[in-house]
Amino acid sequence: MEIMRLVVTGPVGAGKSTFIRSVSEIDVVDTDRRATDEASLLKPKTTVAFDFGRLQFSPDMALHLYGTPGQARFDFMWDILIRRAHAYMLLVAAHRPREFHYARRILSFMQRRSRAPLIIGLTHTDQPGTWDEENILIALGFPNPDRHPPIVSVDATEAGSVAVAIMTLLQHYSQVQQRNVEQPAPHR
Repeated sequence: MEIMRLVVTGPVGAGKSTFIRSVSEIDVVDTDRRATDEASLLKPKTTVAFDFGRLQFSPDMALHLYGTPGQARFDFMWDILIRRAHAYMLLVAAHRPREFHYARRILSFMQRRSRAPLIIGLTHTDQPGTWDEENILIALGFPNPDRHPPIVSVDATEAGSVAVAIMTLLQHYSQVQQRNVEQPAPHR
């Protein structure tokens, strides 16, 4: 059986744990603990190592979903999880622009360690003060409207919305794989 490892990352409170819980076919393995720092302003518990969920995608393929902790002090877990990822999604709470710079920092960290395909998932888009996609992409370091990863709005509490986001990530992964086959690396 083929196993595909998908990583869900982003700032504290972006919806990573909820995203995985919404579609996992197993009880999610989590490492939530009482938040004792600035994370406690957003929620009572926070992930300190990772979340793990599983989704049987087909008889021959299972998706393993790994959610990273959102706090920089746990970046050693970001490193461990991204290095084996087939693809990943950066979740960004679209109504909290003060966190966009931090989301960009997470993105930079991941991109320095992995060439895995990426999509951006916007959460909390129904909240007051939500920024539009174009401005969020600029804040994340993608000023060119023609050159950015796929972006989707996702309600992490709804399994159907999460499934659409996962399908978008898998399609993007397949497209990147196909381009890599069609354009082999130059000989040295």
